[in-house]
Order: sequence, then C-alpha cells, then structure tokens
Amino acid sequence: MSKKLIELKNISKSFGSNLVIDELDLYIRENEFVTLLGPSGCGKTTLLRIIGGFEKPDIGQVFFDGCDITKLPPNQRQVNTVFQKYALFTHMTVAENIAFGLRIKKKDDDYIKEKIRYALDLVNLPGFENRMPDSLSGGQQQRIAIARAIVNEPKVLLLDEPLGALDLKLRQEMQYELIRLKNELGITFIYVTHDQEEALTMSDTIVVMNQGYIQQIGTPEDIYNEPENAFVADFIGESNIIDGIMVRDRLVRIGGKDFECVDEGFEENENVDVVIRPEDVELGSVEGGYITGEVVSIIFKGVHYEIQVKSDIGITFMVQTTQNFPVGSHVGINVIPDNFQIMHKPQSEDEEIMNKDEAVKDEHES
Repeated sequence: MSKKLIELKNISKSFGSNLVIDELDLYIRENEFVTLLGPSGCGKTTLLRIIGGFEKPDIGQVFFDGCDITKLPPNQRQVNTVFQKYALFTHMTVAENIAFGLRIKKKDDDYIKEKIRYALDLVNLPGFENRMPDSLSGGQQQRIAIARAIVNEPKVLLLDEPLGALDLKLRQEMQYELIRLKNELGITFIYVTHDQEEALTMSDTIVVMNQGYIQQIGTPEDIYNEPENAFVADFIGESNIIDGIMVRDRLVRIGGKDFECVDEGFEENENVDVVIRPEDVELGSVEGGYITGEVVSIIFKGVHYEIQVKSDIGITFMVQTTQNFPVGSHVGINVIPDNFQIMHKPQSEDEEIMNKDEAVKDEHES
C-alpha cells in the first residue's frame, strides 16, 4: 500500500462567525486520486486551499511527506492548482503560459522548450505552442491549464471543480483524460467537486463532506453500496430512504410489513433509516410480488426508465428499470435481503452531521 503523503491533523477554519471546517483529520496516500465531494458550503474548497497554502487553518497542522508545511506559502509547496476558470494569461501564447512557472524558476531555454513539447503531447495538444488562449475552446483551455500545472512536476495536483464550466459531453471526455494523466504521471490528484458522477467515475478514494465534517471515506463502490448514513445515501445517487423499525436482527418493518434483510447489531424494535437504491427494487407481475403497487409516473432516461410506484403499504418507491410499465399498471414489488441498507437514526442534529472522526478514520486506516 502506498505511503501517506499528506496528513491533516485537527484542522479547523472559520470565516468570521461561520465555522467552515471543524476538527477535521484526513490523510491522503501517494499516487491516489482523492475526491472531496459534497454540497456547496460543505468546506471542500476551503480544505483544498489549506492543502495548497492559499488559506491557513485557525488550528491544526498540515504535513507533507512527514514535514509540517502549515506555515509554508503556496510557492514553497510541491503542489500545483488547476482552477475552474483556468486563469490563463490572455496576453501570452500557449507556450508562454506553460513556461511561466519554469521561467520564474530560471530554467534554461532548452529545458523549457522540451517541457512545453512534453506537456502539450501529454494533454493531446501538440502544435498549439503559438496559439492565443482566446482562440481555444473551453476544453482546450482547460488542458492548457493542466499542462501549465504539470510541467512544474508537482507531487500533488489540486483541482478545484476544473470541469464545471464545460458542457456535458466535453466534461465526460475530460474525466477520462484526467484518469489517463493521473496514471501516466504517477502523481497524487486531489479533486474538488459537487458532482457525484465525476467522483464515482474518477476516484480511487472519495471523501464525502457536509457542514465541515467528513461523513464517509471509501472507494466509489463502498460509498455507493455501503453508505454510512442517510446523508451519504441521499447525496450519492438516487435512494429510497424510508422510516423503519428493526424488529430484530435480519428483520426490518416498513409500512407495517416485515422484510428480511442481512443487517445485525441493532436493538430490538429500534427506529432506523432504511435505504433502498432504485435499481434494487424489482417490478413484475402482481402474483409474484411480496407487496404490490400502482405505477403513478414514468420517465424515459435513455438507458432506463425512472418509475414511481405507490405501494399497498403506503410507501411510494422510485424504481429504475429497463422494462416499461405504463402509468396505471398494477405490479408486484420485491427487494432481496442484501439490497436493504439499515442505518441507525441520528439522536440529534449535531450527531446527524458529525458521523466522522474515529469511525471514519478507522475505516480509512483499514
């Protein structure tokens, strides 16, 4: 397993009376693609700026390869940042933009020329040296911004929602380009986004944040299939989140009906949150359903239909399926035991946003 490259210890940051990050601990391994994911205002960009040296934490320390860099300015850190708005110099050619950091470091002309060629090849824009930024498309400008960052050979590349200004098709293409670059360069990528699809597509590790706290750390598969709480389940993809009662181990009651599940370790008759992904709800004939329902809406999404089914236990399920069930159809509904995710209900609002610290760190350590 790769060694720890960046470690954040007990980081807190406020802007005036607004507490943005609260006693946060996190480490990032060498050569990882780590995504900081969460809604606007959750603290992810502030955390990225603290790693880059653009913000100082109120308390806590930032370690890089074992050394405390908390007080180092950005230009003395082995990191480079790519911003959403590219920040290219409009009066400079592509080559001059890429060479900017190298000239500050007083590298010789032959070295700079070779690095420009290398960087343009890496981002699939050879021959663009003499173009001006305003003659480039949004995707091309973003590639030049990435080339300018990687030409300085940072150990870490910080990316602050770099694809946010691109259209959907170009954004998807750039996702695969970033994965390729990460693999070819062998450096650590730390990526900030509120886009769940981006995070699931590109990341080795996802850090889900909310209101300054880490909610869960894990692989994309872990985050999607085993969410730690209702916030993560609701934020990562679509979910049916239903109030339930854990009758006993492996048996949950929703809408007055008992369903077999695989979860254990709950109190008898404990109130719980039950999460069922839309693709895990199976529709079929009325005779074959454990419960039944009526289709109340259907939307064609291209690769599947998104269907709302009002069940006979008073719960409306969102269902994603490749089968077409017209509005008004009566259907049978089944969910296999493995596809129920049972979660403890938070005891307070504070507990709801503080599903973090030891549990999160222990999971990441393992």
